[in-house]
Amino acid sequence: MTHTSTLTDPRVAGALDRMFAAADRDGEAFAEIDFDALAAMTVAERADVASGIYMPISEPGGRLLYSLVRAARPALVVEFGTSYGISTLFLAAAVRDNGTGRVVTTELSAEKAAAARRTFAETGLDDVITLLEGDALETLAALDEPAGFVLLDGWKELCLPVLRLLEPRLAPGTLVVADDVDMEELAPYLEYVRDPANGYHSLTFPYDEGMEISCRL
Repeated sequence: MTHTSTLTDPRVAGALDRMFAAADRDGEAFAEIDFDALAAMTVAERADVASGIYMPISEPGGRLLYSLVRAARPALVVEFGTSYGISTLFLAAAVRDNGTGRVVTTELSAEKAAAARRTFAETGLDDVITLLEGDALETLAALDEPAGFVLLDGWKELCLPVLRLLEPRLAPGTLVVADDVDMEELAPYLEYVRDPANGYHSLTFPYDEGMEISCRL
């Protein structure tokens, strides 16, 4: 019997190649940003400024996410921070190949949300993805079912508040993944999940900016 991955579907592989190529130009966009002014902005204002920047997970990081979701077989994957949908495609491909489950993802930027929805439709994965547009602390508050896998890849200072919001719906064994462990803004989150008293077993996957993989105890 031949087993194939949805990641090899030409529609999915083509979309990922296109978006990773576009993301390679993020450096040019970052060079035009006034980071001192950015720090004083609201999250919504920052989302507008960064609407043209992909800020994606790495390709190996995406493949790791795919494997983790395949292994965990969660009924619900929750993602904080869609951006243009690169990481969402890896998550949704795993859900599709599991034959069960769905992905709920969140995005504050209307421009990015619209582009991601087009990509989800073009790849044929839109039937397993629900994109919640707006403030994740508001949209995810209405979630009424347990999350079996969580990816936190939005604004780093919001990763801990989003995790705390989801915690009442995290069953033992749930994996929570946060990207970019080298970023200073993620430090409060890392301190929290690395403290066993808070109910997680946590380790760092040392690739690129690093990913923190935490198991809910």
